[in-house]
Amino acid sequence: MAEPEFVTLQVEDGVGTIRLDRPKMNAIDEQLHMEVRAAALEAGKREDVRAVVVYGGERVFAAGADIKAMSQLDGHSMVAWGRELTDSFTAVQEIPKPVIAAITGYALGGGYELALCADFRVMGAGAKVGQPEILLGVIPGAGGTQRLARLVGPAKAKDLVFTGRHVGAEEAMEIGLADAVVPDAEVYETAVAMARKFAAGPPLALAAAKRAIDEGLDRPLREGLLLESRLFAELFDTEDQATGMRSFLENGPGKATFTGR
Repeated sequence: MAEPEFVTLQVEDGVGTIRLDRPKMNAIDEQLHMEVRAAALEAGKREDVRAVVVYGGERVFAAGADIKAMSQLDGHSMVAWGRELTDSFTAVQEIPKPVIAAITGYALGGGYELALCADFRVMGAGAKVGQPEILLGVIPGAGGTQRLARLVGPAKAKDLVFTGRHVGAEEAMEIGLADAVVPDAEVYETAVAMARKFAAGPPLALAAAKRAIDEGLDRPLREGLLLESRLFAELFDTEDQATGMRSFLENGPGKATFTGR
C-alpha cells in the first residue's frame, strides 16, 4: 500500500493515535477507510502500542461517507464497496487493545459507525453524533444498525436510525452513545489520559477480556462462559500472571509492572 495520505498512526508513551486528516470534514472514501484499516492492523501488531485513540482533529471526528463518490454507485457496485468499508471498520473493532474514540464536532453516518468500533467514546460538549442515512433514502451500511443496537438497545437504535436526527452530547451521554463528555478543547487529552491508564495494564489479560466480552455477546450464555473459562485458564501460562500475583502477595494490589509476555 502506498504511503498514507489521510490517516497516520502516531505513538507516544504506549498510546497509538489513529489520526484522520482529510480536509475539510474527514469524509470517508475508499482511500481513507483503507488507510484506517492499515493503521488499525499496525496498531494491533506493534508491541509499543498498548492502547489506541481514534481522533479526527480539533474540528471534526468524521462527518460521514463521501456522498459524492457513493452517489455514482449502483447496488451491485455497493456490495463490494460496503464489504470493504465494513472490513476496515471491523479491523478497528478487532484491535486486541483498548480503543477510545475522541469525538469533536460531528461524528455522523460512517463517522459514528467508526466511533462505534471503539471500546469507549469521549465526546466534546459541542459535538453531535447520529446516523442520518435515512434522510438520503438508505440505511446505515457499516455497522450502524448492528453495533448501535448492541450498544443502546433496539428501541433507541431504531429511533436514531428511523429519524436520522443529530444527538447532542448531553443526550448522547444519557442514552449511552458516549461514555464521557468533556469541554471540546479537552477531548483528545482526556482520551489519551484514559488510554494511558489502560496502557499500564497487562496487555494479554486486556486482550483476553476484550475478546471474551465482544465475542461472548454474540453467543449463548453457556458458550460465552466456556470462552471466558478457556481464556482465563490460558492466562495462567503467562509471565504477566505470575508477576501480577507475586506483586499482589508481596506489595498489595495495583503495583505490578507488566511486560506483555
